[in-house]
Amino acid sequence: MSNVTLRVEGMSCNHCVNSVEGALKNLGAVGKVDLAAKSVTVEFDESKVSLNAIKEAIEDQGYDVV
Repeated sequence: MSNVTLRVEGMSCNHCVNSVEGALKNLGAVGKVDLAAKSVTVEFDESKVSLNAIKEAIEDQGYDVV
């Protein structure tokens, strides 16, 4: 399993947290959002999901991965 922390702009509430964490769960990854730090820490299996797919899933929810 791999871990990565991504900076994500545009998150401001619990709905944002649920959107991002839900999108990651659908990929088979586990995400933990930190609103104060504007980040999400993701645990994932690199043989099943790529970092690019994770970034795209977050961006598809309307947030910017920087």
